[in-house]
Amino acid sequence: MTTSLAFSDDRKETAVTTAQTGLPALVARHAANTPNALAVADGDTTLTYAQLASAARRLATHLHDHGVRPGDSVALLMPRSARTVVAQLALWWAGAVCVPLDPAHPRPRTAAMLEDSGATLTVGDSKLLEAARPAGAVLALPGDEQVAGEEMDGEGPGGDDTAFVMFTSGSTGRPKGVAIRHGAIAELVTDPDYVTVTARDRVLLHSPATFDGSTFEVWSALANGAAVVVCTTERPSFEDLAKEVERHGVTVAFFTTALFHQLAVRRSRVFSLLRTVIVGGEAMAAQHARAVLRAFPWVELVNGYGPTETTTFATAHRVGDADCDGPVPIGRPVAGATAHILDETDTPVDDGVRGELWIGGSRLAHGYTQRPELTAERFLDHPALGRLYRTGDLASARPDGVLAFHGRTDDQVKVRGFRIEPGEIEHVLREQPEVDDAAVTVRRAAADDARLAAFVVAATGRVPRAEALLARLATLLPAHLVPDELTVVDRLPLTTSGKVDRRALTDLATAAETIGEAEPLTPLQQAVAEVWSRSLGSEVMRPDADFIGLGGHSMLALVVADDLREELGVELSLAEFFAAPTVAGHAALVERALLAAHTDLHPDAHEDTDGH
Repeated sequence: MTTSLAFSDDRKETAVTTAQTGLPALVARHAANTPNALAVADGDTTLTYAQLASAARRLATHLHDHGVRPGDSVALLMPRSARTVVAQLALWWAGAVCVPLDPAHPRPRTAAMLEDSGATLTVGDSKLLEAARPAGAVLALPGDEQVAGEEMDGEGPGGDDTAFVMFTSGSTGRPKGVAIRHGAIAELVTDPDYVTVTARDRVLLHSPATFDGSTFEVWSALANGAAVVVCTTERPSFEDLAKEVERHGVTVAFFTTALFHQLAVRRSRVFSLLRTVIVGGEAMAAQHARAVLRAFPWVELVNGYGPTETTTFATAHRVGDADCDGPVPIGRPVAGATAHILDETDTPVDDGVRGELWIGGSRLAHGYTQRPELTAERFLDHPALGRLYRTGDLASARPDGVLAFHGRTDDQVKVRGFRIEPGEIEHVLREQPEVDDAAVTVRRAAADDARLAAFVVAATGRVPRAEALLARLATLLPAHLVPDELTVVDRLPLTTSGKVDRRALTDLATAAETIGEAEPLTPLQQAVAEVWSRSLGSEVMRPDADFIGLGGHSMLALVVADDLREELGVELSLAEFFAAPTVAGHAALVERALLAAHTDLHPDAHEDTDGH
């Protein structure tokens, strides 16, 4: 069966027009029609549509004066802020392609992205540029008050021009740059019928610029005359998100599936503040969806599906209570996309039959930058269905066209919303001198807690140490690709066909390494250890226990930080959390915070006298 979204004639005409539109033209339109409407809020800073367009046009002139020309690929390295939105628009008005970089990525990853994107220049925040020292030419962007030149005129790029090069994990050990078109993003977000976004809405931006979810967060707002609310905290906690939503009256938010699950488990107050929540990245757990819908019945909950190559979301489904009786559907194609479920001979299958999901339509990416062979492998011209992207996902279709997701056909996995090729991590591990072979798989400590597990075979005469290897990987790979746990094994288990048996890997016993006897836990350390134990799913009994070493990761860190706030009355930032990631370290931070909050607990505090 082949499933595709059916448009009315009006919808078709609108979609065709939008698909031919560049993103700056959308902002220019709202700047002309509603110049004083709020466009971006960043802490205490706000920009109206007129101010946003003016600042971006002036910065575009500045970029042009410094050599940026139409067609250039320009990397952007900035913290998440209103200035980031201005800089993206400015690059496009100057005719350039934006290549977002993540300040948290290690230098080798950034260097590979710069090379594969063909970036001729890196622009951005002066301090980040100085710290990252990217190869090639760099340009620190001035503040808005320092740009006094003329405004760049014109509407900017067309719909078929490349807006972003977004990088995804690559099985060869090198990330893949996906060239995403302006018109594809514009069509996805302009007057969408799969989610409610109006000019009265405020949409939360909290994703990294390198994650394609950020395109929905920014452009679903700006395409519809709404406002973007920027969360400037680099690694926001659950409470940080709720405070940002409450402070600025946010109505629409996108959450990765893993984050949504954690918020749902905690019945987070963030749901009481939002009207619309769109979720994507992994399979949505029915029990968590139902819990949110029943606790917050006014919430419009949308399950979105789509690889980066199909521009963020290819299908979507408004989730109702009845959908939670089984696996939550991924819905029907949206905004110009088409979906086709094909068998091994590339022939459409019947309703209810599983097959590989291929995505077509007007929002496919151009392909992979400087990787023509890979583009030809994943983007194919079907003789009957046109140009399609092969997702590698298994799906089936109901008679009404609603799609169900059934996992992967290959080794690619999703962990905490990130698409991961285990081969990329395995490639880096095998390059380490103490490693002869490696395999990476996903271990599920709980139904909604997926962890990357690495297994390595030692090179002759070498003794790999898990802590040292993981620390080294953190300098070579972005945080979401660093395994949560690493085990040294004598050999990798193989299937009868000679391939690595990834299921058998998760059954391998892990020998725990104990160094000396542990000191007893103090009462405060015991309280911290109990919070850790709940989240990690195993008893923590040592003050020197390391959160990362025990399989902790950034999502669990959010859970632990929130539990510490609720149970001990102390709020730890994630920067503090990872600066001292042991039970003893956290207990010391809690003690210091408690003493700061209650001066009467200080042993040297002056006695309070009121004259009696």
